[in-house]
Amino acid sequence: MSRQSIWAPKVLALIKGGNSTAAIAQIKVAPTVKDLQDLRKLLASGGLLKAHPNVDAATTDMIALLSAPRLHRSP
Repeated sequence: MSRQSIWAPKVLALIKGGNSTAAIAQIKVAPTVKDLQDLRKLLASGGLLKAHPNVDAATTDMIALLSAPRLHRSP
C-alpha cells in the first residue's frame, strides 16, 4: 500500500494563502504528474482555477512537460 502524497495539499495552502508565486515555483519542481493532477482536482473542487489563471496555466504546462518520457524526474 502506497502512502498518499502531501505535496498537493501543501501547494493548495500556498494558493489559498495568496502566495501564488511560491505555488508556481513549487509547481515547476513537482515530483510527479499524479501530484499535479491531484492539485488540479483540489483546485477545481474549490473553484480556484478560475480565480488563479496563472496557476492553471502553470499546472497545465507542467503536466504536458512531465508527460514527456525524457523529462521525468528521478526518484
